[in-house]
Amino acid sequence: MRKFLFCLSAAIMLTATALGQQSLSEGPFDQLIIRGATLINGNGAPPLGPVDIVVEGNRITRVETVGYPGVAIDPKDRPALKPGGKEIQAAGMYVLPGFIDMHGHIGGKPQGAEPDYVFKLWMGHGITTVREPSGRGVDFSMDLKRKSAQNSIVAPRLHIYTGFGQGSDTPISTPAQAREWVRNNAKKGADGIKFFGAAPDIMTAALDENKKLGLRSACHHAQLAVARWNVLHSARAGLTSMEHWYGLPEALFADRTVQDYPLDYNYNNEQHRFEEAGKLWQQAAPPYSDHWNAVMEELLQLDFTLDPTFNIYEASRDLHRARRAEWHEAYTLPSLWRFYEPSMVSHGSYWHYWGTEQEVAWKKNYQLWMTFVNEYKNRGGRVTVGSDSGFIYQLYGFAYIREMELLREAGFHPLEIIRAATLNGAEALGMEQQIGTVEVGKLADLVVVEENPLQNLKSLYGTGAVKLTENNEVVRVGGVKYTIKDGILYDAKALLADVRQQVRQAKEAEGFQLLQPGVKE
Repeated sequence: MRKFLFCLSAAIMLTATALGQQSLSEGPFDQLIIRGATLINGNGAPPLGPVDIVVEGNRITRVETVGYPGVAIDPKDRPALKPGGKEIQAAGMYVLPGFIDMHGHIGGKPQGAEPDYVFKLWMGHGITTVREPSGRGVDFSMDLKRKSAQNSIVAPRLHIYTGFGQGSDTPISTPAQAREWVRNNAKKGADGIKFFGAAPDIMTAALDENKKLGLRSACHHAQLAVARWNVLHSARAGLTSMEHWYGLPEALFADRTVQDYPLDYNYNNEQHRFEEAGKLWQQAAPPYSDHWNAVMEELLQLDFTLDPTFNIYEASRDLHRARRAEWHEAYTLPSLWRFYEPSMVSHGSYWHYWGTEQEVAWKKNYQLWMTFVNEYKNRGGRVTVGSDSGFIYQLYGFAYIREMELLREAGFHPLEIIRAATLNGAEALGMEQQIGTVEVGKLADLVVVEENPLQNLKSLYGTGAVKLTENNEVVRVGGVKYTIKDGILYDAKALLADVRQQVRQAKEAEGFQLLQPGVKE
């Protein structure tokens, strides 16, 4: 019965997404002018405004300061609107470079989350570029990448990192096989590789071949391989970025070589896996110790990128908060909600008996993890913003904004967060000449918002931020107003309304009511 309902909800989703697409976007235009906005750029510069930003086709052609705050703008100082051009009156609004999600999975069959649903949640939150670190296969992802590049679908631009070994007829067991797989992956058009770890000789060969081809790489240093190959080994061999934090505490071990696993530990029991992961940073060398500093300095010298994805593990330190997030009711599909619930088989659904002890350990874990990431940034290291949504009660788009908030908790200034979300991501992708800042000649990937996100990052959520007016009225403000990708203007709120409709129809098809796990009515 559940399989039937899932198929029915998927069919309804396809029907919903075939409707009303014309109202979601306009352009590209021969000329588009965003007038009078305040620019928050991705280069760390303070806000500047009012400015007029001129876009022609898919490129930024002018960024002009046109006045001063509180002073009337002289029309003759402004770029002229050409016949047939479009302008947006953006006085009082803010313009930022398009956001880059460095860890974005394009849905998943177990979650029942199809690309259209995911893409609209991303684009509705200003995310114009996504690095997919392994998904349903390179052919599936490359097809979506081509369609996005042609702008024939509503989607951010995609960078595809294939999971190492994915699609191979036999397990990769020799360095020669590793090199051959890497070459074939490049021939298929992939932008890089996502590793989970392997034997040292295989990792060395794969990373060397990938580097020769000029491609980039990421790694989740999974526990099954990390005892022989941690982050330092990867970085030395040519890995360009790491995800999460696995492999970093292991590189920081000073009085042990393996994690202090309980003797009844079983990796396939995810309560064991995630509970013990919450104790890992406390086993590493303490902050600012000689070994801690030495590891950091070597990673800095190697120009290594950290993509921490703080948000994806946040439920580990506060399960109630993540499970009760206000957007679940309107934006989370029934199939995805079921996937989140406690389960022995659904990845990341490890709430077999999660309690206070586990959460306190994870809170301490975060303090040490955040200390390393913030200091890495302070010493000139590159930190990016990634979400890893579709797991552990984290929803596409919304989780990206939450990641920004957690970087703030780690110690980042809001301007440093915007840089991590834009220019740093562009640099990590090798795209800094094309995206990441609002500059003449770059692609027209922009985010337009009505509230100042530096004052309140919550104003970037699709649900907005709660505000009390002078008349004692509770209102919702914010949310992205426009997402611009390749010069195409998307109504961000209309994209999110489309997602809400998809979710409503899926619920109606199933008679689904969102209930907390273990609650029957």
